[in-house]
Amino acid sequence: MLALRSALACARRLNLPLAVLLGSFALSGCVSVEQAPVQDARRLPDPEYVKMYGPRPDERFSLPATDISEIDPRFLRREVAYQGSEQPGTIVVDTTNRYLYLVRENGRALRYGIGVGKEGLAWSGRARIGRKATWPSWTPTPDMIRREPERNARWAGGMPGGLQNPLGARALYLYEGDRDTLFRLHGTTEPWSIGEAVSSGCIRLFNQDIIDLFNRVPVGTPVVVLNGGPAIAQNLTGKQPPT
Repeated sequence: MLALRSALACARRLNLPLAVLLGSFALSGCVSVEQAPVQDARRLPDPEYVKMYGPRPDERFSLPATDISEIDPRFLRREVAYQGSEQPGTIVVDTTNRYLYLVRENGRALRYGIGVGKEGLAWSGRARIGRKATWPSWTPTPDMIRREPERNARWAGGMPGGLQNPLGARALYLYEGDRDTLFRLHGTTEPWSIGEAVSSGCIRLFNQDIIDLFNRVPVGTPVVVLNGGPAIAQNLTGKQPPT
């Protein structure tokens, strides 16, 4: 009965004979049918990772959440099995495979995804953390100013820390003895670049990750930077580290 009433109403609106309309009613129905919503086929990020990379409103500059929906999950922070020979407490930077490891006890390590700039690819060896900075200032190198003068020349005297600063929320400065290598582990304003080779900079991490690493390591921590070679760790459990 409801269907017939709908057909009559539709016939009046279209000014058609009812018989004509009924002939096609079974096919088209002139009846509004609510379509089921299309489901988003993308896999949603793990809620624990959403929390791990969430906002930090208590920071000196209120840090927004990092959108990890388009990030390859293997570059998110996690605990892995470690196969290297370095002692616990050592930072190992694997520039080829885009990972940084903080070696732990019992053959384990915390693994962080990194982005590697030209400066980061140009140096390898052993160093130590000689200085740590929160919301550091940044001064482009002369080479960076030559490459992108319109972007970098105005900061030749230094850019103060903040959300737009390329060093992000934290920086760890690598020294050989008392000499600054000019090599840094730092945050980033370009989270999409983690896991990639980028045009400039040293070793960049998600801001939430560099904060985590900063809080775990003291000045004097040994650092080994590798260029080339096979991966030195496996993710055997997929275990997320404590936040």
